[in-house]
Amino acid sequence: MDRILVKRLLRGLWVLIATLLIAVAIYLLLPLLYPFVIAWIIAYAMNPLVKLLQNRLRLPRWLAVTLSLILYFGAIVVILSAAVTRMVKEVISLTTSFDLHVDEIKATFVRWTQNDTIQSLIGQINEFYKENPNYQETINSNISKTTETVGTAVTDLVTGFFNMILSLLTSLPNMGAVLIVVLLSTFFISNSWTRHSITVSGWVPSSIRKPISDIWNDLKKALFGYVRAQLIMISITALFVMIGLLILQVKSAFTIALLIGLVDLLPYLGVGLVMVPWAAYLFMNGDLYLGIGISVIYLILLIARQIIEPKVLASSVGLDPLATLVGMFVGLKLFGVLGLIIGPVSIVILDAFNRANVLRDLRTYIINGRVR
Repeated sequence: MDRILVKRLLRGLWVLIATLLIAVAIYLLLPLLYPFVIAWIIAYAMNPLVKLLQNRLRLPRWLAVTLSLILYFGAIVVILSAAVTRMVKEVISLTTSFDLHVDEIKATFVRWTQNDTIQSLIGQINEFYKENPNYQETINSNISKTTETVGTAVTDLVTGFFNMILSLLTSLPNMGAVLIVVLLSTFFISNSWTRHSITVSGWVPSSIRKPISDIWNDLKKALFGYVRAQLIMISITALFVMIGLLILQVKSAFTIALLIGLVDLLPYLGVGLVMVPWAAYLFMNGDLYLGIGISVIYLILLIARQIIEPKVLASSVGLDPLATLVGMFVGLKLFGVLGLIIGPVSIVILDAFNRANVLRDLRTYIINGRVR
């Protein structure tokens, strides 16, 4: 075999092994070190405020960090306490009334099938059965199986989602130890930020320091821009929906608005995946007032998104809707509900690596034995 080809295969194998080792290390170490990763992210986010307090008020570093921590964590604790208290009540109410709503949906569907148009269609199907008796059992069996599968899947999905929220809320008291570790780690990391930065920079060879800096800057812009844009759009959607539901006097408005805001992460489908079937069910059930109200909220959201979304996404890195959907589906299969976030974020990171020419440099290394 050609020596050049052998060297390329060996370099490609080395890149593959190194990538797999890094992925396995992240997979094994992240569950153990995630409090410190969260602490580093918070310290990084606090750094501008800490510098501002140091430069403007001439405060020592430790005091600026302490005040920043009090401000950040104080705001988080106040917001989470109010949100969790409200969500616990509303989620329990939604969970206990879910079976009742399922029965109402079944009854509404039965009433809907009794109108003249559907009865006429059923009559034509019966005529088809009489003329083709061999197909009747097969069609009925397939319809029953499909209905049962769809019903079970929807019920399991909704029930599982509510159970996950309840489990998360009930596990909050047990997260006190993790919160203390995060709080202390954030203080130590932020207080020694400059020293840690110099130490880590010393570990990196000077020859690759510039490429790593370029990658980090591009990744920071892409990842933080994507997260920022998604948070803004979710917040706007949830706020509009909550105000509308409160005006319509819908129970559990806060939790429903939050769930619809999370569903808004889905590309193109978004809130329509919930609000269109909801409005249709209300019209079928004869609740015209609430049905029109939900439809109006949905139309307002569509118009608001057309105005706001381009401005929000202009400062972030947008993803192709198909790539986002693929990332969400793969993430859901690998990591459960949390994968709906992990999947698109992973796509953003890969896209940032590509735009920072990391993939091109790896290809150049495999072919020529050098990075650039």
